[in-house]
Amino acid sequence: MIQFFNRTSKKKEVFKSLKEGKVGIYSCGPTVYWNQHIGHMYAYVVWDVLVRFLRFSGFEVNWIMNITDVGHLTSDEDTGEDKMEKGAKREKLTVWQIAEKYTGQFIASLELLNIQKPEVLSRATEHIKEQIELIKKIEGNGFTYRTKTGLVFDTNKFTDYAKFAGLKLDEQAAGARVMVDKEKKSPWDFLLWVTNQPKHIMQWDSPWGRGFPGWHIECTAMSTKYLGERFDIHTGGTEHIKVHHTNEIAQAHGAFGHKIVNYWLHNGWLTLKGKKMSKSKGNMLLVTDLIDKGFDPMHFRYLVLTSHYRKGIVFDFQALEAAKVAYERLIEMIKGWSSEDEKKTGRGLSQEKLTKIEGLRAEFVEVLSDDLNTAKALASVWRLVKSNLSSLDKLELVTEFDRVLGLNLIEKAKKETKQKETIKVSEEIDKLARERKILREKGEFEKADELRRKIEKKGWLIEDLPSGNYQLLSKK
Repeated sequence: MIQFFNRTSKKKEVFKSLKEGKVGIYSCGPTVYWNQHIGHMYAYVVWDVLVRFLRFSGFEVNWIMNITDVGHLTSDEDTGEDKMEKGAKREKLTVWQIAEKYTGQFIASLELLNIQKPEVLSRATEHIKEQIELIKKIEGNGFTYRTKTGLVFDTNKFTDYAKFAGLKLDEQAAGARVMVDKEKKSPWDFLLWVTNQPKHIMQWDSPWGRGFPGWHIECTAMSTKYLGERFDIHTGGTEHIKVHHTNEIAQAHGAFGHKIVNYWLHNGWLTLKGKKMSKSKGNMLLVTDLIDKGFDPMHFRYLVLTSHYRKGIVFDFQALEAAKVAYERLIEMIKGWSSEDEKKTGRGLSQEKLTKIEGLRAEFVEVLSDDLNTAKALASVWRLVKSNLSSLDKLELVTEFDRVLGLNLIEKAKKETKQKETIKVSEEIDKLARERKILREKGEFEKADELRRKIEKKGWLIEDLPSGNYQLLSKK
C-alpha cells in the first residue's frame, strides 16, 4: 500500500491511480535563463526516485516535465523583467540562444546525476497554441477580465482560491502581491496573457493582441495536453504552493470546472546554513563544481537520499564528504562480492535464506511506500550488505534495490574492479599486504597499522572486506 503526503488534504493518503497500472506525473521543470544548481537538482533527484519506485512497483509511468523558456518574470506576481530577456542581456546572446544553452546544461546535469529523462520535456515556446486555446476556454467560462496590461484571471470567481495554500486573503494588506496594474480587481489576480510590453522580444499573435503568456498557464496547458484533464501526480517545490500551484488550480477550474490533479507532492529545499541556494545570493554550486572538487555526482545523489524529500537538506562539504565515505564503502563491499561470485558455479537457497531475502525486500518496499522514505531505504540497503546472506544473494538484491535508488552501485563496482585489474600489484606491496593480514589475524593491530601506513606511502590503499580478505586500491 503506497502512501503519499497530499498537499490538497494536508495528510498522507493511500495512492490509487486513475487508470489501473498506469500513472501520469507532471513535474515543474526549470526556467532556462541560467544554470541549474544543486538546489534545483535536489528536487529532480527526488522525483526521479518517485518515478523509479512507481515503475519498480509495477506501474507504467508517463512522466512530463516543462521547460520554461518564456513568460516567467523575475517576480512570480506579474512584475519585473522577463527572466529569459534578463539572461540574454547578461550574456549578450539572443533569448533563443540562452534557452538552448541552459536547457543543455540542465539535461547534462540530469545525466550526471543518473536522473532518467522524462518521457516529454515540453518547452513553453513550443506550446503557445495550446496555451492560447486554454485561455480561450477560461475566458469563455467567464473567469477573466481585460486591463491595459492584458487578460487577467479573476480569482473572485473561484471561491476556493485560498484553500490549497491556506492563504488568508482578508488579512493580506493591499499590495501584498505588488499591485502594479491598478486595474486589477484584487492583488492576487494574475495575468494569463500579457499585451503591454511592445519591446518584449518573445511575442505571438493572440485574440487579445500581440504578446506572450503569463507564467502559470503553461503548466496547465502542457500537463493536460499530455496527461489529460485529470491525472495522478503533480510535483514541485514548496515555493510553488502559494502562487504558482495555487494559480494552476484556479485556472484549471476556470477551464474545466473540476480539479485536474489528484495528488500534489512538494519537496523541501536544499539550503546552505539555513539559507536557500540561489543565484541572487551568490551561493550557487553546480554538479560540475562538485566534480571539480573531487566528488562523484553519485556522492551528491546519496546525500540527497539521506533526508526525507519534504524536509529538505542542509548542504555543506562535510555532509557531502560523509556521503562520499558511505557510498564508496558500499562500492568496495560490492566489489568484494563480484570477485567472489565469478568463481561460483551455482547455489542452493534454504527456506531460511528465502525468508530473509523476502523480508529485506519487503522492508525496502514498505519504507518507500510510506511517503517515499529514502533515508530508511538506504538503511535497508545497509542491513542487506551487512547480512549473512551469500555474496550472490546480496548482489542480486542490491541490483534490484538500485533500480529505485539510482546510485549506479553495480556499474561503479564493475568499473573500479576492471580498472584495478589493469594495474599490477608489485611483489613488494603484495607481500606487505599478506603480512598485514597475518598480523591482524594474530591480533597485533598496532604492527598491522604500521604496515598499512607503509603501503599507503607507496601509493596504495588497503580495504578490509567483511569476509576477512582485503583489496588493494591504487591511489593513482
